[in-house]
Amino acid sequence: MNLNKVLSPMQTLAFRTWRSLIVSLPGARIRAFGGDPGQIAAVIVINLDRQPRRWRRVKRELRRFRTYEGVPLTSITRRLAAVDARDGRAVAATVDVDAMYRIGDQLYVQPDARLAECFPEDEPVRMTRQEVAVARSHVEAWKAIANGIDDYVLVLEDDVWFTPGAPAAIDRGWRAALSRCALEGGPKLLYFSYSDAGGSAARVDVCDSLFRAVRGLWHLSGYVLSREGAAALLRAMPVVGPVDLWMNYRFAELGALALTSPVIAQRRDEASDNAYSVLPYLAKAGIIDAGHGAKPPNQLRTGPVLAWTGGAKRESLAMALSMLGLRVRAFDGDEEPMHERELHEVLKTFDALVNAPLVPAALSAAAADGRSVILLEADAPPPAGLEPHRLPPLRSAVLAPGDSCDGSWEVLCGALGLIKPTEAFPAGAPRDLRVFRDDHPTGRLGSAARVLRDDRQMDDSPWILPSSKGWRPGPIAGRLVCPPGLPVAEASMTEASTSFPGLVGTFPGNLASFARESVQYGVEGAQLVLDAVEGGRRPYRSGAFASVRSFGHGRFEAEIRAAPGSGLITGFFLHRDTPRQEIDIEFAGHDPRRMLANVFFNPGDDGTAMSFGYRGSPYWIDLGFDATADFHLYAIDWQPDRVAWLVDGVIVHERVSWDPTPIPHLDMRLHANLWAPRSEELARRIDESTLPAAAAFRNVSVRA
Repeated sequence: MNLNKVLSPMQTLAFRTWRSLIVSLPGARIRAFGGDPGQIAAVIVINLDRQPRRWRRVKRELRRFRTYEGVPLTSITRRLAAVDARDGRAVAATVDVDAMYRIGDQLYVQPDARLAECFPEDEPVRMTRQEVAVARSHVEAWKAIANGIDDYVLVLEDDVWFTPGAPAAIDRGWRAALSRCALEGGPKLLYFSYSDAGGSAARVDVCDSLFRAVRGLWHLSGYVLSREGAAALLRAMPVVGPVDLWMNYRFAELGALALTSPVIAQRRDEASDNAYSVLPYLAKAGIIDAGHGAKPPNQLRTGPVLAWTGGAKRESLAMALSMLGLRVRAFDGDEEPMHERELHEVLKTFDALVNAPLVPAALSAAAADGRSVILLEADAPPPAGLEPHRLPPLRSAVLAPGDSCDGSWEVLCGALGLIKPTEAFPAGAPRDLRVFRDDHPTGRLGSAARVLRDDRQMDDSPWILPSSKGWRPGPIAGRLVCPPGLPVAEASMTEASTSFPGLVGTFPGNLASFARESVQYGVEGAQLVLDAVEGGRRPYRSGAFASVRSFGHGRFEAEIRAAPGSGLITGFFLHRDTPRQEIDIEFAGHDPRRMLANVFFNPGDDGTAMSFGYRGSPYWIDLGFDATADFHLYAIDWQPDRVAWLVDGVIVHERVSWDPTPIPHLDMRLHANLWAPRSEELARRIDESTLPAAAAFRNVSVRA
């Protein structure tokens, strides 16, 4: 796991200039490499086929150095094609890798009380596709070594460089390793490159040149493996979890050694597209802070996309187009056909239309547009006026429905000229959820100038209407709604609840960490108390609770008395990760007469690693009372076609699909918290003179 930050532009320029000068100079002879017994006889570089530049770069790095015989290291180097995470077949279920591991495995390598307090050791974690691909790539290297003729092989990833003084350190370390392991027939595993796991690596038998590793080493970017060691690793498979984590469990049987200091480093002058499965857990535990989050895809496209599907129960193609970063509108098929002018107007807002009803003239004009792309599922009846055999092959494609091995990504991305994602091709949302329908009332759109202030507060995202549409929610005329059904989970919160237990952890951008002792129960319900603390990584401690289980559509309500005070946010919300979707009620302590309603939407099936968005699509609602003065009943009524926010049984805000986001479609957990945002934009600077502060929640319920 490599969490090193990418260098700044100036640092990148300086680093690349320095490396260009260095690789132009001859390097030293490294006597550990050579063809004699007891020498490292070969180098394997793991490199993706789509990264030829990295292969050229690492060859320049290796060409500087010579073996014991005086020949360049490149003469004993060969390339091993890496397994690509974008290839669904390559990262499908395999006997080599078990994609499920536990938080306890992470804690074995890098103990951390904060992570252990937040999650049980048996908490399951699923590897990302990138982690599976990396593990399988190293397994292929081990197979090559075990079946080869060389006693010792250096395995490198393709983003490495040799640090100053590396040749001498390698020679000293290799001599010490041979001497130390003489009775065992030589070393089986020697790390040239590693990262000490938070300074917690367990080292024994330490000398000037190397040490024996017990546990606590991250990275597998540079290591020497013997044929015997490779065979032992293959016998111990499957690899369970990220491969550098799993290797820590093999240290004892391999007698793993590591140089006293790493001599091979990974480059930081370009961003990695790797995704790490444990990061959300580290963020929730407050070990890392991801800041404002990643930006959504910014794809270059040839033009508008028109697609027609076969009418399956799940809308796979619409979801796939959305995952590629296109703003997608789907149709039911019973709408009035659009004429050319109307189609032109719709395409000013949306990048892709799925099953759009078009009059033949509009369809002919769209097909004739040299920028447009036409997509058809193989079982889709061609719309009237479209002759698929006459479509230009570079601007059209036919997709096989239900392709479970990502073949549809190849066809789709080939037609659109986009990079294939690492995520699996989606099954899509059930058609009856109508996820990408455009149901927003046109009366809620105004000029961009009229709502410029609100536009600045929204994410620039393909899953939010563009700022040019001037979205502004209209007032709701106090409609009453009936309870949707019987409770499926409820708690008075006057005592600890098994349905809504207290949480430990935090999240990026929060100055407070959550602790169970900061949730206090009494006759007024659960009091979430925020106060200053000394000696912690975060300056404040507060309370939070959440439902044990996730829920689909329904009514989520609680009686809440928000916390007063500048810099404090009281939250009651639905949330999920992978993909991130969220429906919020929030109260800012400095402005207690207003309530914030918000929606975050990311596309994908359950497990899709898409978590874009920092501001979402917020809207402030005037309450007409002070939310910190007394309890009021607040509710989120989440249905497939709309979300309504209620106060004391009356709708105060309502949104439908594309108003301005699609409606979240995956199950979420119910949360409540009191937190202190790092950014002063939302709630201003915290006023410590008002601490401790408390928000109260009682009579929490979920109704299906």
